[in-house]
Amino acid sequence: MPRSSGVRRSARSSGRKGPSHVVKRKAPRPFVAATFAMTVDGKITTRAFSPVDFTSREDKRHLLRQRSLGDAVLIGRSTLAHDNVRLGVPDPQMRAEREARGQTPYPLRVIVSNEGRIDPSLKIFQTDFSKIVIFSTTRMPRKLQLALRDKATLHLTEERSVDLGRMLQELRSEYRVRRVACEGGAELFRSLLELELVDQLNLTIAPFIFGGRDAPTLTGRGFEFLKNGSVHSTLREMRVVEEECFLTFRLRYPTRTRSRNGTTRK
Repeated sequence: MPRSSGVRRSARSSGRKGPSHVVKRKAPRPFVAATFAMTVDGKITTRAFSPVDFTSREDKRHLLRQRSLGDAVLIGRSTLAHDNVRLGVPDPQMRAEREARGQTPYPLRVIVSNEGRIDPSLKIFQTDFSKIVIFSTTRMPRKLQLALRDKATLHLTEERSVDLGRMLQELRSEYRVRRVACEGGAELFRSLLELELVDQLNLTIAPFIFGGRDAPTLTGRGFEFLKNGSVHSTLREMRVVEEECFLTFRLRYPTRTRSRNGTTRK
């Protein structure tokens, strides 16, 4: 299918210096649902970040089901490079269900990377079943910009890092995305959490123990607490299939309070 060959440069969010991810969320953004699988001791992969096949066929179908619910699927560069996935929906029934809901057969595929060192030979660029959009910065090497702009639409900002809040707003306004299926990795998930941009967490617990402090958890390998404190999770659904537990949480953030009239404020 045809793709835009242009490079779209995003305007700076403000003229002041500071973290580029700090935004006033005035424009609407999509609902963000993140999906992960982890071991009993909370590890999502090994310390080498190697692809680990430690979950069942049911969990893999669960991941595809969550992906199929999204108007867009979001992934970070490192996870894409390690897993080398196409981010499609291979099940014809799931595609039919998407069309019945008024969605396209396949979700928009979105890659985020601050440095933009994305390998053009990855499998995702060898398929054209849905549009690919890359949010990065002008730190992306010129050679890669030239190689990728014929394979994807590039949104490049002059800031040092991608403004994730603005990215979600652009997905909503420009691509009509109402629900995002985030598939990691841990650093992207942590960044979204710290900006209070994750609404739902789908978590599979598999009956394994990896051990080791260098193997990443849901929020990476750092030792620091989340910047805004702990995030409260409300369990909405739990089901057990053989030896795996499938959990669905809705997230509530500590900096949000409710006024007497029910509106949300900081």
